[in-house]
Amino acid sequence: MSELRFVRLGFGADAVEYQVAWDKQREVHAARFADETADTCLLLEHPPVYTAGRRTAENERPLDGTPVVDVDRGGKITWHGPGQLVGYPIMKLPRPVDVVAHVRRLEDALIRTAAEFGVETSRVEGRSGVWVLGDPVEDRPSLGGLSLDFDPRIADEEFDPRLNGPEYAPSNAGQRREDRKLAAIGIRVAKGVTMHGFALNVNPDNAWFDRIIPCGIRDAGVTSLANELGRDLTIEEVLPVVERHLRDVLEQAELKPRAIERPAEPEPASA
Repeated sequence: MSELRFVRLGFGADAVEYQVAWDKQREVHAARFADETADTCLLLEHPPVYTAGRRTAENERPLDGTPVVDVDRGGKITWHGPGQLVGYPIMKLPRPVDVVAHVRRLEDALIRTAAEFGVETSRVEGRSGVWVLGDPVEDRPSLGGLSLDFDPRIADEEFDPRLNGPEYAPSNAGQRREDRKLAAIGIRVAKGVTMHGFALNVNPDNAWFDRIIPCGIRDAGVTSLANELGRDLTIEEVLPVVERHLRDVLEQAELKPRAIERPAEPEPASA
């Protein structure tokens, strides 16, 4: 595929408001569809904001009425803010677009990025994004003095960690040695061109995630590169590494349209 262009929109004191970045995505999307620009990845930091994808349930939103921006990407609710590197790859792909393959490529680039910093990550079946895997269930510490047999999350699908104390908070998943998400991915494809993308937690205040059910997942949590490494890490350190791995993965990808299975032709009736 053609060379991927990177545009650094703003970080730190120049963090980009979500609506401004969304408008910029639409502008670049239209230009890419018309072949007026190359495949482009917007990279930025946002001021604190909650965004909800199309599948977000009402009971996953903040309980205190904190405003949420409803967006046209897939996935559920998440948070963006300081210490998180956000990337919006806007790319023209063969139609019908293989959305799963595109998500896997983004995951691959972020898995390679984390590995370069010494953090081992993986995919989790049925859950998009990049994960730090927890210990086996039997090796994890008990919650609130209870054995795992009495963990309320096991029997209650509607269990709400926000109402049950800090030991269940998504931001404390590392202390519980549970699976925890390092990077979230949510995309949209319109006219064969992708929008939205990924959010990599570099060094944010993960307590922001405790107000919501992040990505609609109640039995896991969130983490960051800084949390896993036990040291400070900056966006400036991570940015060129992410760009390099995105370029390696996305530019070298063999792009194919999504395979469509057609029903088999009926057998001719015998005479």
